Amino acid sequence: MDLRVIEKDENALSIEIAGEDHTFMNVLKGALLETDGVAAATYDMNPEQSGGQTDPVLTIKTEEGTDALDALEDGTDRVIEKTDALSEAYEAAV
Repeated sequence: MDLRVIEKDENALSIEIAGEDHTFMNVLKGALLETDGVAAATYDMNPEQSGGQTDPVLTIKTEEGTDALDALEDGTDRVIEKTDALSEAYEAAV
């Protein structure tokens, strides 16, 4: 997975995530919205309205005192926890 920082300040982050689609982006956005200190999380992948962009751009806005990169790390940790829980539930069911 290739990431490219488009814009970064203390309480906001926009990054392009190469090669991902709605499936992953919706999961990541949902996990970010459940993360303490995250005020907003969204993504855009509409190439016609985004100057030809084909890879999704994730935008995170955080509350004062929460660093956007730290929030992204916490959100990705949440995704890992959820996938691990799903794998464990599946293994227990089969």
